Amino acid sequence: MHTKNIKNIIFDLGGVFIDVDYQKTKQAFVELGIANFDNFYHQSFSNPLFEQLEKGLISPESFYDNFRVLTQTQFSDREIETAWNAMLGSYRKSSIAILPSLKQRYNIYLLSNTNAIHYQAILHIHKAEYGHAGFDLHFHKTYYSHIIYERKPEKVAYEMILEENGLKKEETLFVDDTMKNIDGARLAGLEVFFLEKDVLVEDALMGTIL
Repeated sequence: MHTKNIKNIIFDLGGVFIDVDYQKTKQAFVELGIANFDNFYHQSFSNPLFEQLEKGLISPESFYDNFRVLTQTQFSDREIETAWNAMLGSYRKSSIAILPSLKQRYNIYLLSNTNAIHYQAILHIHKAEYGHAGFDLHFHKTYYSHIIYERKPEKVAYEMILEENGLKKEETLFVDDTMKNIDGARLAGLEVFFLEKDVLVEDALMGTIL
């Protein structure tokens, strides 16, 4: 990673600025009776139904209906929503605390594979923990997969940010905790930094861009 050339940073959200535990969602669905939930979704794989939700191609209501068909269950919308949101934890306050100073020195962006259900949940969590829902204000611009209709690791997702903001790929660092997304960014020509599990981003980047 050639940090001296870096002028722009694109961050992931889950596992970087907010705690995410996929096991909690799996366990929640197992408790509802779906013992094979891993066959439908985990960190590095998702059934096409979940991909459609993340790309904003279906509404939450359609997702709930199709999920019941897919799993041959009769769960209520609320039961599915609660189990699906179980993976979302608290914001990493020490990690968010580095963003104001980074924003003064770099152009910083957020690129998150998320969905309309999780998006409303993370706004609610931020309001509960910070008193407002303004997480996006920490960045020059945010890109959520269900809003831009593209998702990592597809090359077009990274290129959209570069093109819309006039960024040079060799001057742009991408930070994520999922290797397939790192690989996608590398193929798009970006500098990359893989954030190891349970490592805080401010500790990982200390001595590089911090």
